[in-house]
Amino acid sequence: MEKRLFTSECVTTGHPDKVADRISDSILDACLAQDPDSRVACETLVTTNFCCVCGEITTKANVDYEAIARQVIRDIGYTRPEDGFCADTVEFQCRIHTQSPDIALGTNDHVGGAGDQGMMFGGACNQTPEYMPLAGAVARALTNRLTQMVQENPYLRPDGKAQVTVEFDEAGRPTGVETVVVSIMHSPEFAIENLRQYVKEMVIAPVLAGYHFDMRDVDHIYINPTGKFVVGGPAGDTGLTGRKIIVDSYGGYFCHGGGAFSGKDPTKVDRSAAYATRWVAKNIVAAGLARQCEVQVAYAIGVAKPVSIMVDTFGTGVVADEKIEQAVEKVFDLTPAAIIRDLDLRKPIYRKLAAYGHMGREDLGVKWENTDRVDALKAAVAAL
Repeated sequence: MEKRLFTSECVTTGHPDKVADRISDSILDACLAQDPDSRVACETLVTTNFCCVCGEITTKANVDYEAIARQVIRDIGYTRPEDGFCADTVEFQCRIHTQSPDIALGTNDHVGGAGDQGMMFGGACNQTPEYMPLAGAVARALTNRLTQMVQENPYLRPDGKAQVTVEFDEAGRPTGVETVVVSIMHSPEFAIENLRQYVKEMVIAPVLAGYHFDMRDVDHIYINPTGKFVVGGPAGDTGLTGRKIIVDSYGGYFCHGGGAFSGKDPTKVDRSAAYATRWVAKNIVAAGLARQCEVQVAYAIGVAKPVSIMVDTFGTGVVADEKIEQAVEKVFDLTPAAIIRDLDLRKPIYRKLAAYGHMGREDLGVKWENTDRVDALKAAVAAL
């Protein structure tokens, strides 16, 4: 039988794009902490010894954008001038202005509409206990472990990434890990042979064991394939907010909507509705209505009710997808105001989401990971 393979990747918090995401979300959190009604669309660019924060922010909060950016860079681990990007020496520029009044008009309390048009997706499957696709979950665990090792090993640096290929059977069930790719920035003194052995023993083996796989059964393992990764971080590659949208969601296993998440307050449905559709999809799978599920919603700017809701169970549903759609509309209020209320999105919870994905984060206690509508969904389907 031919192998059916699927691959996902994840990156560490020191990846240039994730540095940018974390700065943007840290500024969002600082605004929300003082003014929960802040309107924030914050974008960050980082490159060699340079950081620029720009975008639209309307808030009553008093926020020191530069101090936040430097602290984020320091916390991530860019504290050495020789790395070409250092918290104490980076040049900082700020180009923040207020939100467009035309956009604000559609999202005020009287209208309660979406902050923009667009479509958003959420997904869930039963491949892991947190209802996430296996390839992305393993890649995320690998990069999380890499960051732990960076904090413990003085020869490692913050920039890194991992890629995992999972093999599936004809029924779409994962059967094993076929390929693992890991790249991690390091000091010139860390010999490549020693680094590769270290990553195998300290990163790959324990992470795979946590998912009940043996590293010895993996067909291909690549660690720093070029043999050298000394120049990295923003000095090696420019970083931008919102450029790792697949890492942020489902590793490509499910669709992604038209917008990124980081730096946006919850009136932006790019963010809040993506969380809501994850909540819906996870409850559908947790209710046993399907083994795999993808939910799409779409909005018009200034209009509260979604213009469409779609449920696709990829043939794994126990009832017709149309029935599940009807149940979803009865059980979930997917207007922006209700999403913000039900998922408690005006709190400063976003900085920690800026790395290792926004979905499946049961470790953070975010409400879109709750399976609190399972019984209501079952009852709504039974009543149809």
